[in-house]
Amino acid sequence: MAAEYSFVDVSERGARKQDKWPSVIVPRAAIDAEIERLASIARPSTGRRSVAVVHPSNTGPVPAFAPGIDVTIEVLKPGEESPPIARNSTMVDMCIRGDGAASIGTTTFAVERFDVWNTPSMDTYAYRNTGKDLFVRMSYSNAPLLERLEVHYIDPHPKIADAARMAGEGGKPRARDQAESISLDGEGARLLGYEYLIDIDTVEWKPLLWRWKDVNPHLDKVYARDKRYTGRHLYLLYNPATERRMGTSPCFFATIAKYPPDKLDIAHRHVSAAINYYFIGHGRSAVMGKKLEWEAGDLHLSAPGWAVHHHGSRNDGFCALTIQDHPLHIAMDSLLWQENLQAPILKLGSQKGFETNLAELELT
Repeated sequence: MAAEYSFVDVSERGARKQDKWPSVIVPRAAIDAEIERLASIARPSTGRRSVAVVHPSNTGPVPAFAPGIDVTIEVLKPGEESPPIARNSTMVDMCIRGDGAASIGTTTFAVERFDVWNTPSMDTYAYRNTGKDLFVRMSYSNAPLLERLEVHYIDPHPKIADAARMAGEGGKPRARDQAESISLDGEGARLLGYEYLIDIDTVEWKPLLWRWKDVNPHLDKVYARDKRYTGRHLYLLYNPATERRMGTSPCFFATIAKYPPDKLDIAHRHVSAAINYYFIGHGRSAVMGKKLEWEAGDLHLSAPGWAVHHHGSRNDGFCALTIQDHPLHIAMDSLLWQENLQAPILKLGSQKGFETNLAELELT
């Protein structure tokens, strides 16, 4: 009978060289062609016109554009509505064409071009095209990570719209209030009863919407910032439920950048992967020594994890949505960051971080 397990001696094994996925740009023309293709086909049996953007290095088990991030393009024709679905993966979406209505859990809101929103895990969601043009959204999720862990749960026929909000409601006494909590030393180590594992303190997760018409006026400030600024010309779309993880969803942050013409960032690196969707302007990047040019409508794996990179604008400046799995790494205590190649490598979230020259510039 063949052995059901094995031992591998790693006594002399060194660190494995990390196989970074190369930077890839998906041009606007290719994205537009896929949108038109989806609009031209008969409506699928699932009711969803959807295509995943697949990186050439991806080997599965599902489509992915970065090892732990998928990007899908979702299309609804005028009058169409997607059927409700619930998943334990979380999402961040941007409307890139048309307008529509999003129903997420017990919340419904209208969305239009360049609006961004989040979808909490297990909130039932559905979309409806309320306009005369195609309603197209770019959707990012952590499904590839959950698929690799073999724990991605999808309910195609959810019965409860607000299941994610049931925990902690009702005002009943909690079992953990009677469970043991025993201090072992003065450093914080404790023993906790089982009830603490199955009745965790809850943080309310709800869908939040960052409307472009509300965000854009504030971007004028970062656009006008002195080009000597050593930070990035952007704002984080912050969800307070992520607390110190500085996220838009539990796994991702979304930022909106608005760069002035001819601004070049300093080369830096971080273990979090970054995906840029450029929706205004054009510019260039250098990633792992490779020079790249991009323009509005392009999708870019702009920073494979721990790859040295920097980005710059051309003569018109640019606006970009960046999705990065920064909060996930903070939660795992693995967020290594090097703000420039002469700076130390820090573990953000448990070490004091970097500084910019913002205060100095504000005084001049």
